[in-house]
Amino acid sequence: MRRLRTFLVCLLLACAAAVTPAAAAPPGAAVAPGWSALPVPPSAPVPLTVSDLAARGPGEAWATGYEHAADGLRPMLYRWNGTAWNRDSTFPGADELGWLGKVQFVGDEVWILHNRGGEGEILRRAEDGWTSLPLPQTLWTYQDFTAVPGGAWVVGEDGTGLKVLHHDGTGWTEQSTPEGVLYLMGITARTATDVWAQADTTDGTTILRWDGTEWRDARVPLPPDSNVHTILLEPSGRAVIGGSQYTDGVPRTYLMTFNGHTWRTTYPPLGDTFTEAMVRGPDGALWLPVRSDRAFQSKYARVDGRRTTFSYGPERTNAIDVKPRALARAGAGLLSFGTVEIYGSKPTLMSEWLGGRP
Repeated sequence: MRRLRTFLVCLLLACAAAVTPAAAAPPGAAVAPGWSALPVPPSAPVPLTVSDLAARGPGEAWATGYEHAADGLRPMLYRWNGTAWNRDSTFPGADELGWLGKVQFVGDEVWILHNRGGEGEILRRAEDGWTSLPLPQTLWTYQDFTAVPGGAWVVGEDGTGLKVLHHDGTGWTEQSTPEGVLYLMGITARTATDVWAQADTTDGTTILRWDGTEWRDARVPLPPDSNVHTILLEPSGRAVIGGSQYTDGVPRTYLMTFNGHTWRTTYPPLGDTFTEAMVRGPDGALWLPVRSDRAFQSKYARVDGRRTTFSYGPERTNAIDVKPRALARAGAGLLSFGTVEIYGSKPTLMSEWLGGRP
């Protein structure tokens, strides 16, 4: 009887080990792939750059970028309708030189930063179609854009230096920044009175914050010798900053999380990953595309506290470079958009989905 009991206990332990879920894998291990490919209509046989991806839910997403045509850059816009990707060429300036940048949802509208032959404007799409909101002046560089109900900002430079252009719903004004600010690399808003920007200053990288009255140094304790790639602002009051810290000239990715009171810095095993495409997934973890060790598959990292795991996209026949460039939460799923290069042909567009099918 004792031998039988010992045998049954060993058998149960062996069975339990055999069905251990992927979540029990050690940090840094690859988890079972759950990504599936979404077809994207063929693009022009020229080099492509994907700028941004934003989703309102599983039934609406927009991807922006530009084509490197023989005569210059050409704007590129695709829409996901919950079933398929389709190219949109109905916006003003679609057949002119230029490029499309960041996408924002403002109420029921879609807003997109548009460089139209050197002139800056914001494309706005409502139920009755597209309109454009011209910027009050031409900039040499249109670096970034953000918009929320009641406010929009465009940052860049002209011949006199840094420019922060603000639209309050009725008109444009130019905002000043603290002394010593040389350049703004990016900007993002939670509300019309809570806007953050990553700045290059005479003292190094700094986070600025707009409180509805003025821009101030947010006093974020960034790691020394570091830069900032992205800032995620969440309705709950949480914030996440991703960037690179340089040690002996070698970059490594860091993440800073803010719970509303204190900052916490971690260094996930992400190498020198550029974190601009990082998003908060429907599972509460942070997700971002990373450099893949497989030429025929994309790779994504999932960072949940101190735990980092990885997953791969679907295998693509004859692919030699799969690069998801932008990531967005779409309801209960994750949506990516980027490029894939197939052996013997120029890069074309790719998209992948993780989660229950929309």
